[in-house]
Amino acid sequence: MKYLLFFSFLAIFILSAFQLNLESQDDVIFDGSTNLSVALNYLGAKKPFHEIEYTDEQVRQGEELVKLGRTTKRNGKKTKYVSLHYNCTTCHNVETEDPDLRISDPEARLPFVKEKGIPFLQGSTFKGIVNRESWYNDDYVKKYGEELVGKAHQNLKESIQLCATECAQGRKMKYWEIDAVLAYFWTLEFNLNDLKLSDADFEKLNNEKTDESNHPELVNWLKTFYAQKSPATFYDAAPDKRKGYEGFTGNPENGKDIYELSCLHCHQDGGVSHYILDDKSLSFKDLKRTMFKNSHFSLYQIIPYGTYAIPGHKPYMPHYPKERMNMQQVEDLRSYIEKRAK
Repeated sequence: MKYLLFFSFLAIFILSAFQLNLESQDDVIFDGSTNLSVALNYLGAKKPFHEIEYTDEQVRQGEELVKLGRTTKRNGKKTKYVSLHYNCTTCHNVETEDPDLRISDPEARLPFVKEKGIPFLQGSTFKGIVNRESWYNDDYVKKYGEELVGKAHQNLKESIQLCATECAQGRKMKYWEIDAVLAYFWTLEFNLNDLKLSDADFEKLNNEKTDESNHPELVNWLKTFYAQKSPATFYDAAPDKRKGYEGFTGNPENGKDIYELSCLHCHQDGGVSHYILDDKSLSFKDLKRTMFKNSHFSLYQIIPYGTYAIPGHKPYMPHYPKERMNMQQVEDLRSYIEKRAK
């Protein structure tokens, strides 16, 4: 008898807990502070391979690895620098850099980053990187090859490793370091406010989520508010450097912003490059002098192609895909250089 009572109470407890769970699920209200992954997981989206549980200590270590290139281990000792040449933030921002998360448009990005006071860079931002579904997209296979890009294209951990060893010309990162960087990246994921959902959008989401049959459609709908990848289209140098990219008229005001927010980010005194630029006429005259040459000192050469690491000299300049600096902006930069070189 007592066993019957025990199992009866147990059944009632389980049923009550189940009902409480259903009620708590129904009571969930998504608002602007809701992380995108929370909303997608609730709606039954497949969790990405790189979704992890992490600690505050991992986040601290990851942020230091990203911004400083090294961190402190649990024993209090410093790690070796991942790269002796670059930090992650040499080429990547950690804030939103596109006014519309659905579109990678360098001409819209330039005034947006200028207003925020952040640089205009070759690499896509780490903000929302965990919410993407692929990395090293499109033409990057031309630079790093199928073997390397094949591992990294749909694996964020492998992308972090590829960035360390190839992009930063550094050492191979240890597994715990990659997990730490990943932990920091998860603190940079999008929330629903980042997606700029309207009041009507939130009402739709909260009303329709109560019916599980709506969940797949809601997942697809949420993904229309942001790009699942950062596109990368490579382009060539102007066939005739004196003529430049034909069909484009340079705007020196935009060129000034590119020079200050992009070129000087690396080439100012104290930057990562040994080729130093400043706001004096000598810098502009030197850039104009080399502009039309078949040399990587020509802006028509260095921007679309960059340079490559060579034995004995690992530092190099990454190039700009069209989605990071386009041909119009190259002409804008040229017009500013020519204006200042007079």
